[in-house]
Amino acid sequence: MSRVFHVPPPAAGQGGRGGQAGRHAARTGIGGHPAASAQASGAENLRAGIVAGYLSPHPPHLVYAENPPQNEPRSHGGWEVLRWAYDRLRQRIKQVHRPDVLIVHAPHWITMVGHHVNCVPNPKGLSVEPIFPHLFRYHYDFQTDVPLAEAIADEASGMGLVTSKMRKPGVRVDYATIGALHMVNPEWDIPVVSLSANNNPYFYSEASLGEMEVLGEATRRAVERTGRRAVLLASNSLSHLHWHEEPPVPEDMEREHPYNDHQYRWDMKLLESVRRGPTAPLRELISEHIEATASETKAGSLTWMLAAMGWPAVPGDVLGYGTIIGTGNAVVEWTPEGGRHG
Repeated sequence: MSRVFHVPPPAAGQGGRGGQAGRHAARTGIGGHPAASAQASGAENLRAGIVAGYLSPHPPHLVYAENPPQNEPRSHGGWEVLRWAYDRLRQRIKQVHRPDVLIVHAPHWITMVGHHVNCVPNPKGLSVEPIFPHLFRYHYDFQTDVPLAEAIADEASGMGLVTSKMRKPGVRVDYATIGALHMVNPEWDIPVVSLSANNNPYFYSEASLGEMEVLGEATRRAVERTGRRAVLLASNSLSHLHWHEEPPVPEDMEREHPYNDHQYRWDMKLLESVRRGPTAPLRELISEHIEATASETKAGSLTWMLAAMGWPAVPGDVLGYGTIIGTGNAVVEWTPEGGRHG
């Protein structure tokens, strides 16, 4: 892990907050329903259900390199290949998929007892990455699709999972959730549902991936029952061994490369299977990759997403791969139809 730096408290007024709630109101109408927004915009013929899923890694360096107004630290860029992959993802989200909601499962909202679903209507606050506070101090303010969040929790509970609806407004949202959501939709004008990781990935070799498949099925049922048009985000890196010190300039790309050849080769083995399709062989390969690389997919996010999509019988579209402090990161799209976009 990187050294932890002491940082001064933010000056009053910093962080670029504001505007998200107004954009959400414009999208859904005051007190509106996210699913109704498609009809209001003349898109009533768009089908409901899960329309796409993305492997969307969350390293704080990507947000740092973007220099958004919500993040206090300033950078000189870096990690462009992954950021360009996110540019392509954003175009597909807005121009092709046009979702009512983004549903994200992230490995750093760790809950030791049960799967938690954020049901707070308007989470807002300051999210700080505990190892890289000099890179990520992000002021967030977004809208939750509460009816869908409650439906996911109810479906999961009905399928035998220990489940909790998190309703405490002041709880800080983890940086993995915020990082993935920012990189996918920096305008924050699409409502969100966020799910916890019911495991401790720092002590156990992998999550109960079978249980993550149940959570995926519960997510799919809730999306269909509520009539939402949803995009799923699995907020995972791949190989996850990383440097314990960073260069004086964090965005110095001369220092950026895979942790070692073994980690890189296993990432390529996984991604070649993704590119070939179908996804069913990934059930076993994800577990093998976890054991070989300490992959962050041990938190279960990728398994949850693919299970929710019914393990698509199509290849994934790898939009980009790159390393961040030595860890492997890929931006990948799956669609139920397997369609490709320019």
